[in-house]
Amino acid sequence: MKIIDLEPGDPRLVTDLLPVLRELRPHLTPALFGEVYAEGHPQGLRFSAAYDSDGRCVGAAGWRIVAGTCDIRKLYVDDLVTAGDCRSAGVGRGLLAYLEDRAREAGCRLLDLDSGTQRTSAHRFYFRERMGVTAFHFGKELDAGTGPA
Repeated sequence: MKIIDLEPGDPRLVTDLLPVLRELRPHLTPALFGEVYAEGHPQGLRFSAAYDSDGRCVGAAGWRIVAGTCDIRKLYVDDLVTAGDCRSAGVGRGLLAYLEDRAREAGCRLLDLDSGTQRTSAHRFYFRERMGVTAFHFGKELDAGTGPA
């Protein structure tokens, strides 16, 4: 397996990575994905793609390095997904190991991610990878257009 980082404008973002990413984020269209990456890249958002020996994208990760008062510096994983027909073949483990290496290289103290409460298969994977539940994550949906004028 080969893992590479894809920069904004790389056509493989849409042709290779997006179809895999949409298994986790089905709401993403090519246009919306482009908008998100254009806005997120200056904020540190990056995408990595895992390719099998046949050159097919079989895994995707969206991640960023974040500095804050709690963990000082961490690598936060926004997205981690393996193509459905390639699960349990080591793709997720390979991507996670790649991200751990990136985190260590960047001087991070933590690799962190959130996982939806319904994703029990993913939770089993994270536990197998020696990740622990370290916090509750709270969220509140906001109506569009309710911010300051």
